[in-house]
Order: sequence, then structure tokens, then C-alpha cells
Amino acid sequence: MKRRNFVQQLSLAGASLLTASAATASRQQPIPAADKPFNLNYATHDGMFKNSAGADFIDQIKFAYDHGFRSIEDNGMMARTPELQKKIGDTLQKLGMNMGVFVVTSDNWHWKTSLTTGKQEWIDKMMNDCKIAVEVAKRCGAKWMTVVPGNYERSLSPELQTVNVIAALRKASAVLEPHGLVMVLEMLSDNPDLFLRHSDQGYMICKAVNSPSCKMLFDMYHMQRNEGDIINNLDRWWEEIGYLQIGNNPGRNEPGTGEMNYKNIFKHIHGKGYKGILGMEHGISQKGQEGETALIKAYRDADSFL
Repeated sequence: MKRRNFVQQLSLAGASLLTASAATASRQQPIPAADKPFNLNYATHDGMFKNSAGADFIDQIKFAYDHGFRSIEDNGMMARTPELQKKIGDTLQKLGMNMGVFVVTSDNWHWKTSLTTGKQEWIDKMMNDCKIAVEVAKRCGAKWMTVVPGNYERSLSPELQTVNVIAALRKASAVLEPHGLVMVLEMLSDNPDLFLRHSDQGYMICKAVNSPSCKMLFDMYHMQRNEGDIINNLDRWWEEIGYLQIGNNPGRNEPGTGEMNYKNIFKHIHGKGYKGILGMEHGISQKGQEGETALIKAYRDADSFL
């Protein structure tokens, strides 16, 4: 056999072996990281993957699922049509995903000086919204809903405002409790007029309300700005924390973009046996599809604590 023909046949045989070997390896490969669920249950938002999946929220939910996310949040769920609420809920159920928080409010009253006043008009508004929220939760499959008690009432003492808030939340809890729903009180850092700003304050109110339907929403971005000491404060208030949210500081973007070591924080939360949702309530540091790809990588990196 001529040397040239021998080399050609040897090359073809080798190629066949390589092809067969590649096919076998493909069958034996573990699931790609992008398709694996994360160690913790992170919840995406509408618009977070709009450049990768398109403007339709349902398509974004499916995209998030394909990349390992198993929950969503939607602050504005109450403003969506009942038909869309149900469509979102049906999509989540089909995919085996969870619905995180939506905000209990029909006209943004939570940004006004409201429950702190003790006035009946605000209590009535909240009670009505809680009843609406029960129906919304049924359609979209939600369990948790965010409540913000409103702004500081400067004509009243902090103690009396606290009493007013506790009284209102006890009434709201009575609406939610029979349905197994939980309102989570969010301590915020957006402006000094807000009544509820610190974790010890939220803990005290939840203890006083004394209902399984009233817990704390510990948003780590806001708490880093207001008080820091995130891991120790998680431990201090753990028994009243019902929900967690994420955001790095400064900038309020994804893990890896600020001063907070989310890999260590996530490891600590996982070690406590947390099985709930961690809402991705933050922006994206980079623009376009590249930024969304970087966002997923940032979560893979921060979630690689095991």
C-alpha cells in the first residue's frame, strides 16, 4: 500500500473513533451548569432577561428556567389583569417554579404617610387591598407579599406610630392567615421619611403582631446601607425573617459588583437550612444581552459555595 493511501485510511479510522468517542462523551457529560438549578432559590424580575428572551414576561420566565432559576418576583402583580396573573401562575406551575413577592397596594399608598397615623381611612385601604391580594395570590400561586407601612408621621411619637402600625398589621394578618399567606415587612433605605428602616424595628413589630402571616423581608441591599453587619443580623432576627432579597452596594446591582461578599452570605444562608426564595431585586451593571449573560455568571460564581 502506498504511504499516502495508508495515511489517508489511518486518518479516516481515527476520525471515526473520535466521532464515536465524542458521542459517548456527550451522552455521559453532566448537565451543563447553565441548566442546573442553583443551590439557593433565586427569583428573577420582569425585564431582567428582556434582551435575551424578548419583552414578553412569560418568555423571560421560560428563559430563566432554562438557565437554572426556579422563582420569580413581580412587585406590580396587583396591577396586572386577572388573565395575565393566571397565565403567569399557570406557567410557573407547569415549570415547577415558585412565585415570590408582590407588593400589596392598589394606588401606591405605601409611599404615603399612612398606617403610622392610625387613621381608619388607611386601615380600610389596606384591608381592602389585602382582600384583593388574596385573590391575586390564588391566580399567580403566590404565598408572600410585601407590605410597607408608609412614611413617618411627625406629629406623633415613634412609640404611638409603632402601636398604630402593629394594630393595622394585626387586622391585615387576620385576613391573610386563613389562606396561608404571609405579608413580609420591608425595611427600606430610600429616604429618611420612611417609618420602617431597621431590622430590630421590624423584628419588634413582627413579635408584637404575633402571627405566622406577618414576617420580615430582609433586603440585604437596604440593610447594608442602613446598618451593615449582614450575617450577624440575619442570625439575630432569623426566627422572624420570612423572605430575603439581594442587591449589592453601592449601585444596587448583581453579586460581585460592590462591597458585599455574596458568596459568603449565600453560604451562610444555605448553612442555616433556608429553603425559601431570595429575590433578585436589583439592576444589571452591564447593558444588553452581554450584561444578562454576565448576570447569570455572577450568580453562578456567588452560588458556587459548596
